[in-house]
Amino acid sequence: MPIRSKICGITTPEALDAALSGGASHVGFVFFPKSPRNISIPDTQALLKTLPSTVQSVALVVDPKPDFIETIIKDLPDLSALQFHGDEPPSRLAALRGHGREIWKALPIRTQADLMKAADYKGAADYILYDAKPPKGADVPGGTGQRFDWTLLKGVQHPLPWILAGGLDAHNLAEARQVTGADFFDVSSGVESAPGIKDVDKIAAFLKAARNL
Repeated sequence: MPIRSKICGITTPEALDAALSGGASHVGFVFFPKSPRNISIPDTQALLKTLPSTVQSVALVVDPKPDFIETIIKDLPDLSALQFHGDEPPSRLAALRGHGREIWKALPIRTQADLMKAADYKGAADYILYDAKPPKGADVPGGTGQRFDWTLLKGVQHPLPWILAGGLDAHNLAEARQVTGADFFDVSSGVESAPGIKDVDKIAAFLKAARNL
């Protein structure tokens, strides 16, 4: 399986261009007002006009209202996947599988017990995204630049195709691959100069590191 990389939290044409020129397989757009990477649907529409068919687009949402999901699906018809980053139960995600988009579920990980929850989403999600559990009181469920103990993934029989996220950057990608065996990586804060501000050089470095795995 070739290495795949998603650059998440894109808000500008420059960041998108860097992701595309670097060979990202996926690009992500965050629809969560508390996030420094929050983007509007019209701005996303403008960015997606330049997206080649070979690159998949992902909308990240956090416990969204049903009407907002319907709006995203209607207004972003070329969207490839919906990534749920809140407390969405398997039953809710299973009900959305008829929309023709992949369903991704992010799981916050700190302990082995957290990993076990992935099995609950078998049949409800297409991918599980393992991310670091944010500290107590955090306003956002991800994108904090933290990583969890990757050794927790050693020997795990994953119930679903999976993606590694949380604290990744160009410098630790090879380690992440070696420890976890991951072949699909999701990065956000690790390619930023400040929260929500993508750095085109860091994007290029991350994607180069991914190509060299």
